[in-house]
Amino acid sequence: MAISLSVVLMLAVILVVMIRSGSIKPGPAIVAALFGFFLASTGMAPSIRKFLDSVAQSIDKINF
Repeated sequence: MAISLSVVLMLAVILVVMIRSGSIKPGPAIVAALFGFFLASTGMAPSIRKFLDSVAQSIDKINF
């Protein structure tokens, strides 16, 4: 839960920065957010979550 919440907050900050800098317009940003929202309710959601969890675990194992 903590990882998904922090990822959501990080992506929200990136989205706001991109909108404010003019890199992305508000319309496409809303479409992208809605796409993610509806994608989360499909059957692909568990596979995507497993993939992101494995990426997070791999990053966690890297020693800097």
